[in-house]
Amino acid sequence: MTALELLQSLNLLDETERIEAKRASEAGKSLLETVCAFANEPGLGGGWLLLGVEREDQALFPSYQVEGVAQPDKLCADLATQCRETFNLPVRIELTTEQVNGQAVVVAFVPEAQPQDKPVFFKAQGLPKGALRRVGSVDQHCTDDDLAVFYQGRQRESFDASLVPDATLDDIAPEALADYRQTRAQANPDAEELRWTDEELLRSLGCISKDEQGNLRPTVAGIMLFGTAQALRRCFPMTRVDYIRVPGRDWVPDPERRFDTIELRDPLFRLIRRAQAAVLDDLPKGFALKEGDLQRQDKPVIPQRVIREALVNALMHRSYRSHSPVQIIRYANRLEIRNPGFSLKSPEHLGEPGSEPRNPRIAAVLHETRFAETKGSGIRVMRDTMEQAGLTPPLFESDRGNDQFVARYFFHHFLGADDVAWLAQFKDAQLSPDEAKALVVVREAGAIDNANYRTLNKVDTHSASAALRRLRDAGLLVQKGRGSATYYVPAERLGLGQQALAEGANSPLSSNPNGLSSNPSGLSSNPSELTSNLQTNAQDTARAALLDELTGSLAARLGAIGQRHPPQEVQDLVVALCSLRDWPVDELALVLRRNPEVVRQNYLRPLMRDGRLVMTRPEEPNDPQQAYRAVEGRP
Repeated sequence: MTALELLQSLNLLDETERIEAKRASEAGKSLLETVCAFANEPGLGGGWLLLGVEREDQALFPSYQVEGVAQPDKLCADLATQCRETFNLPVRIELTTEQVNGQAVVVAFVPEAQPQDKPVFFKAQGLPKGALRRVGSVDQHCTDDDLAVFYQGRQRESFDASLVPDATLDDIAPEALADYRQTRAQANPDAEELRWTDEELLRSLGCISKDEQGNLRPTVAGIMLFGTAQALRRCFPMTRVDYIRVPGRDWVPDPERRFDTIELRDPLFRLIRRAQAAVLDDLPKGFALKEGDLQRQDKPVIPQRVIREALVNALMHRSYRSHSPVQIIRYANRLEIRNPGFSLKSPEHLGEPGSEPRNPRIAAVLHETRFAETKGSGIRVMRDTMEQAGLTPPLFESDRGNDQFVARYFFHHFLGADDVAWLAQFKDAQLSPDEAKALVVVREAGAIDNANYRTLNKVDTHSASAALRRLRDAGLLVQKGRGSATYYVPAERLGLGQQALAEGANSPLSSNPNGLSSNPSGLSSNPSELTSNLQTNAQDTARAALLDELTGSLAARLGAIGQRHPPQEVQDLVVALCSLRDWPVDELALVLRRNPEVVRQNYLRPLMRDGRLVMTRPEEPNDPQQAYRAVEGRP
């Protein structure tokens, strides 16, 4: 692509998976991190860097201006040298210099590395920290699961093929093996493995393997697929399924609103069936009376095929490295399934053919027994089935930060009579059918972004962006975030109430019940009235925990400051703290023993004005998660 084509694409769509814009006056670390991410990302085919342009920070729409590169030849030479010497192996990039609006810009194409060469990483940092992947338009440091994807490309063993410590062949349940044989025979009566002995069968499935002494022992896949109840609890105590029934539409830790939990732990075939039965028994039912029938037929509001595929996906693709359960949360208006482990497939490509299994041994067995759909088609099958049933499309969220994948399935029938009546109040906006669908999703989910709009209406990125901006300009949606992180929440005009507006403002999707308890008797509540002594003790305990993170000299400086200490000295102390890590204002206020607003006005704002501190989320100054960090090179 030429520089002009790249610039036009940036101004239409902002930064994407394959295009990154940077001012890049020198070949710095940020630039090299993007090179590393482009080279590593599987199936991306590499990516383009446009150097010498700058994004207008205050613009609501993507707006990139040509700034130019003062010494393009030097930049090209330095970048080529760094790419050859900085990484564990040379990355050969293609560099050209072009003129745009009379200014010199540099176009760099980074090819994707060959599977046997991945992961590419910074030699000085090593693995996993020194390797990066391209996730959407962001460069992300790799996790162990990311490295497993690269190593699988080299045909190395996956985690589910690793041996389980303290497990023996006695931990394999004969009844689970019999269940597999019966299920496999139903899928393919002529399958040759049905004629093998149990040992031969388990070895062929990668469920047992020899240890260093030559003894056969179960693998992770073997225990999860065929383990006894005692082995599952002993080896994977938290690897279970929790079915949680929550009253209402939101996770509200209200002591008067209890929730019930069922804990399920079994070999995978039985676990899938039990989880499916628990969900189907509890789902709202619809009914139909076909012509000629004498009795009505009750059907779950979410098709059974969707439920089955959703549960299989969660258990097949979850991270078994993570010691946490899969959670099925049944709200009044939706079903949420949360599994540990973000999607190894880029969110931009969910639903497209092809699969990147985290657990290839487990996945192969579930495919062969027809528990799972054809490889790579599960998401697409769920979307199509929900659409055929006239239901709101499912929403999927892959969260690398919390290392989880969330799927949401709504009980709501799409554009029913109540939707049409609700949408009638916005006639003046002259909504298109696609825009009307988007508003219905916002009403149910609390927010929508470009990816969900594209999935919902089967349009391209540019069309989705234009439609969402039109809804924003009509006063129906409120824009949050910026660039590739943009999402939209309901405006007051939608009449969804203050609670819905607050929830939507906190997340692109909906409230996140982090740390769910599995206590069937419900949530415990904090006392509604705490005495001032308890508050003081809690603050002292929290402050002491923060001071424990610091060096002795820095903690001593904090202990020496009083309420009338000179502001300049306190500001220097704030910079020293923010040089160690990112600090939210509440934590700074706690260690400084000052009011948060005093910290903002007297210390943080002057330091940012002087260029000594920056916000971690400058696009959202009032974000509740806002924190502050020291500028590199400052005292």
